[in-house]
Amino acid sequence: MILDTLLSPERSLAKLDLSSKKKVFEFIADFFTASEQTQLHQPDQLVDLLTSREKLGSTAIGKGIAIPHCRCAKVSEPIGLLMTLEKPVGFDAPDDQKVDIILVIVVPDENHDTHLPMLTNLASLFDSLDFRNQIRKAQTSEELYYTVINFERRAEQ
Repeated sequence: MILDTLLSPERSLAKLDLSSKKKVFEFIADFFTASEQTQLHQPDQLVDLLTSREKLGSTAIGKGIAIPHCRCAKVSEPIGLLMTLEKPVGFDAPDDQKVDIILVIVVPDENHDTHLPMLTNLASLFDSLDFRNQIRKAQTSEELYYTVINFERRAEQ
């Protein structure tokens, strides 16, 4: 259960109105700065980490999905944030499709490569058309959270 450990109802946000990748990263940084699970005090730090990772290659995986991720010394355990967007934004996806589903993963600095298998498993989960459709249908944050958690549980059975 990857999503169950990364997400919570509070870290699942449906139908956000953000107009660009930059605005998405700024929102993520502000959100995590306000979180009790991080020791981030300056949102610019996280924006810089996400932007630096994005410069290595787009974290968009196609089909309207992006999984921005980075390592950060200000977190003690992997944390995530699942967001759906009201309108898709450009994310330099390999299929040139704009992104409307974003799963952010921030892992502790010392977790050098432990998040890589997690990313592989998540990419496989997001490959399911049924999963993507259910996520896009979620109208509230609570509905979004329980949709992904229940889907993951069923997929593991």
